[in-house]
Amino acid sequence: MNKWLIAFTVMLPTLIEIIDTSVVNVSLDHIRGSLSAGIDESTWTITSYLVSNAIIIPMTGWLSRYFGRKRYMIASIALFTLSSLLCGFAWSLESLVLFRVLQGVGGGALQPLSQSILLETFPQKQHGMAMAIFGVGIMFGPIIGPLLGGWITDNWSWRWIFFINIPIGLISILLVAFVIMDPPYMKRMKMKIDYWGLAFLATALGCLQIVLDKGERSDWFSSDFITWLSIISVTSLILFVITELYAEHPIVNLKAFRNVTFSTGNLIMFFAFFNLFGSIVLLPIYLQILMGYTATLAGIVLGPGGIATLIAMPMAGRLVTKVNPKGLLGFGILVSAYSTYLMSDFSLAADFNTIIWPRLVLGVGMGFIFIPLTTMTMSGIRKEDMGNATGIYNLLRNLGGSFGVAFITTMIARRAQFHQTHLAEHLTPFDRGYQITSSQLTQTLQQKGFDAVTSLQAGLSSIYGQLLRQASMLSFNDAFYLLSILMTCTLPLLLFMRRKT
Repeated sequence: MNKWLIAFTVMLPTLIEIIDTSVVNVSLDHIRGSLSAGIDESTWTITSYLVSNAIIIPMTGWLSRYFGRKRYMIASIALFTLSSLLCGFAWSLESLVLFRVLQGVGGGALQPLSQSILLETFPQKQHGMAMAIFGVGIMFGPIIGPLLGGWITDNWSWRWIFFINIPIGLISILLVAFVIMDPPYMKRMKMKIDYWGLAFLATALGCLQIVLDKGERSDWFSSDFITWLSIISVTSLILFVITELYAEHPIVNLKAFRNVTFSTGNLIMFFAFFNLFGSIVLLPIYLQILMGYTATLAGIVLGPGGIATLIAMPMAGRLVTKVNPKGLLGFGILVSAYSTYLMSDFSLAADFNTIIWPRLVLGVGMGFIFIPLTTMTMSGIRKEDMGNATGIYNLLRNLGGSFGVAFITTMIARRAQFHQTHLAEHLTPFDRGYQITSSQLTQTLQQKGFDAVTSLQAGLSSIYGQLLRQASMLSFNDAFYLLSILMTCTLPLLLFMRRKT
């Protein structure tokens, strides 16, 4: 079977699944109004999908062996398509959350399945190109998702962000049925179900994803809810590891971590997506809240970075077979770190070109990280174990993004408070700059016809508003700078990476 047809077949449903992780974000207000839900309640339509998605991803290798990979892939696409239809017809928030859970269960397996099939289909020397194809979908989905969701919601209805999945899902089922063939080692196997491993994994990842999603709003461990979920998650994770080490047919084969290159590659990928998702979450917030950009303009700023990644990935895919992949990976890490360092110099006076340039640099850096990193990480994995390995790898990638978003949003809030307190120390009648500014504002307002008291109050309010903007700006600078440092700190890990030829 033609390898390019196989690549198209596995990437079509995968791209739609990845888009669905972010397409709902911009439609929350419409969903909330339509289903008479609160703002906080409506976010469960996102969290429920992410939780079920995270639970299924690491199980993909085991489920593929238990049901047979082709059969399992068709079933996953069918469940994803059916649940998309049900989401579109949801009559209440509770029903929508339930159908989003089912959608996450159906879509969770598609990323690791696609990656393992691509790595098996393409010969070793073309693994770089195979991962370039996969990476295009991984990087393109989170960028196009919010833009597509916003356009569909504004022009049609939020329900159509789910309905558009249906024809693509049906086409994907037919393509998989006729194009994908299972190798002998991926045929259906009779295995004893690891019930304890399944329960501990679902509990650990489910609680962890809720903690990461809700922690900042609940002030983290000052909330009993977050504290108990964290305890349950850590305890379940420890019990899961113990159970899997002794299980006859473990849900997740942790012995893959005996491969030092595989373990190191997963760690680097975790921090790479920590940096990527942290920065692409910060940028729109900075642009819309501090710079006054519309959602469309903010999307335009993010878009070119995605295009840069799409261009960089095929280049890295070709180079990875001709030069040392560690060199390409080191280059990608340094470029990504440099991009977030550039973002740490943003100000309230930054123009469009100043903002868009670091995003382009980050796009190039991520392209040169993903291809050599994935190629080296998977180079020592047997084809029989590829499904298990790609499940772990995709889980660590997604968790890196979730941790990055949680960490960055928390840091922004805390550092803004710190800078606000520090700057407020200068708002005293004894500070010369404060005296001059408040006097000028008061005089200007009085010239416009306001009385002295009103002018003074308005002037003070204006000064305090500017203080809050400056404090927020400084907190963004701190966050971008820290992301740059964290990314640079992954460079020593390259010493442990080896590519099997």
